[in-house]
Amino acid sequence: MTRLTFIFALIASSAVADPAAVTGVASAKTGGTYTFNVTLKHPDTGWDHYADGWRILDADGTVLGTRELLHPHVDEQPFTRSLSGVKIPEGVTSVLIQTRDNVSGWSDKMHKHTLN
Repeated sequence: MTRLTFIFALIASSAVADPAAVTGVASAKTGGTYTFNVTLKHPDTGWDHYADGWRILDADGTVLGTRELLHPHVDEQPFTRSLSGVKIPEGVTSVLIQTRDNVSGWSDKMHKHTLN
């Protein structure tokens, strides 16, 4: 392996190792659905690597809602985006927030949020 190849491999592996972090969540129930405001922080570098979504899951891993992020937020960190109309099953008191980026996919890390 050449030195240049090693450097590129090191840069690529460090980029993959940084999933988007949930730094805040607010939820509000209106009628029978919830609105979530989720704040993320991610080392977006542009179209080649950026946080491109988050989703809400119950404790069993059932996806309750997904928010797609359609562009990088290089100069807007951390940033908050909303998702409305999320139906939460009766008896569920907390949910998990999972982030995704366009290089690594869905993160293994989950952020637990207690519903208001």
